[in-house]
Amino acid sequence: MKTTNEKAKEHNHEKLVDNLQELLEKNYDAEKGFTKAMKDAKDANLKNFLKEQAAQRNRFATELDHEIRSLNETPKESGSFTGDLHRTWIDIKSAVAGNTDEAVLEECIRGEKASWNEYDEKLKEENFPPRIADVLQKQASEIHNTLESVKTLEDLADSD
Repeated sequence: MKTTNEKAKEHNHEKLVDNLQELLEKNYDAEKGFTKAMKDAKDANLKNFLKEQAAQRNRFATELDHEIRSLNETPKESGSFTGDLHRTWIDIKSAVAGNTDEAVLEECIRGEKASWNEYDEKLKEENFPPRIADVLQKQASEIHNTLESVKTLEDLADSD
């Protein structure tokens, strides 16, 4: 029979892994979303920016995969059903909006805001071990920088 302390440690471990798995899944979704947006974009600079963001999210997923494995757990291997739905919504919205770069950027901003909020919420509410907290804080900071870059790109697209 497990002691209360053992049960608490097990619960904390499961919660930690669940949080990391959720972020891993979101990064798979974001990578697919940026790749999809890259294919829809018309402007070469925008395509390149979106390609870089997809690569960044692939790196984030790799880092999270490593952290999950270091906890002796098996990482998820794909994104979420919700992510698939979001990409379908982007397809529909892009078709209706004439598949403009501005529409692509609006979806990127929406997705990055959701990612930033999720990281921010988890970092505030959860008590991650310092090494993992550092990884997540760095990723959150990069997402925030991406969000600022996307807003700048949108302002440039609006001025054309």
